[in-house]
Amino acid sequence: MEIPAPKGRVNLKTAIITDWLTQMGGAERVLLCIKELFPDAPIFTTVYNPDTVDPVFHSMDIRPSFIQKLPGAKNGYQKFLPLMPTAIEQFDLTEFDLVISSSSSVAKGVLTRANTLHICYCHTPMRYAWDFYHEYLNGPDVGTLKRKLIPWLMNYIRMWDRLSADRVDFFIANSRNVADRIRKHYRREAEVIHPPVETSYFTPVNETGNFFLVVSRLVPYKRVDLAIKACNQLGVPLRVIGTGPEMDRLKAMAGPTVKMMGRVSDKEVKWHYARCRAFLFPGEEDFGITPLEAQASGRPVIAYGRGGVLETVVQDITGAFFFEQTADALVEVLHGFDHAGYDPHAIRQHALNFDTAKFQHDFYEYVMQKYEEHRSIFS
Repeated sequence: MEIPAPKGRVNLKTAIITDWLTQMGGAERVLLCIKELFPDAPIFTTVYNPDTVDPVFHSMDIRPSFIQKLPGAKNGYQKFLPLMPTAIEQFDLTEFDLVISSSSSVAKGVLTRANTLHICYCHTPMRYAWDFYHEYLNGPDVGTLKRKLIPWLMNYIRMWDRLSADRVDFFIANSRNVADRIRKHYRREAEVIHPPVETSYFTPVNETGNFFLVVSRLVPYKRVDLAIKACNQLGVPLRVIGTGPEMDRLKAMAGPTVKMMGRVSDKEVKWHYARCRAFLFPGEEDFGITPLEAQASGRPVIAYGRGGVLETVVQDITGAFFFEQTADALVEVLHGFDHAGYDPHAIRQHALNFDTAKFQHDFYEYVMQKYEEHRSIFS
């Protein structure tokens, strides 16, 4: 699929804001794509850890907040959440014509001049303050003291989060799922532009292995435990790529057919995507990049049928859903699953609708359109 190039670039004094820059995930890949469109823009963030991000960031103009200098901030930024609204408001953006925030937390709360255009690419409204608040409050790592303090903190965070949403001129949501939540929590409408997938990196192959595959950070809400339980029950091979705080618990749960692979190279991830019987996605995500990487490799996806995956997987064409988030529901789909009934070419063609080039084209055109409208008001 050929995507037309964005129209001629306009020389705007632009700043990019992101919540924190401490790992490599979907949000960071979106950030890199936006940076390619605005190469001279500095990146403002609460905390920056150069040791845990792609080296491409090392040569960029990155400006962290005062939190950067606090003990343990680079590796434990989460504990400084109460300070982040203040930190993000301390950035002086008066010299910029255009501010682009990439936000799932505090980045959208920056202060700008009246004639500065602020567009927020929203990955999600704060999960832990809104939709997942009770899961967060009752999480296994939350002790008695934290359980007493969190409601007071989150009350303040929710008020600030709602107020700071009014500082954004236009919202872009990464999915219809997130657009609905922006409407619910912020009472704002949002354009939907799906995040970029490097489809050109992934390629189908003729040979298929006998294993199912999970590629994920090992954290509770990803529900990797469901995939392990289901494959244990059926005695079918499963390979789990990824690391995280759940590793020890999941290793203890894994039966003889489950292989916990930990962190592997991008090349190995690509190899496994292309050869799995199907990619398993048992969690609920705002969007979900990994199912599309699997589809770009020509492989079907078996996913829990809620959240952003409903926008990226087509039932019986690129994959299948289970609609109760239980191991038994997943077992039922796995038991009768025949990967030979899926056309790898059709699956990959569907994934191309989410290619990086399409994201950059649509994003740039939208920003420039809104800037022209904005400039006409303040000229």
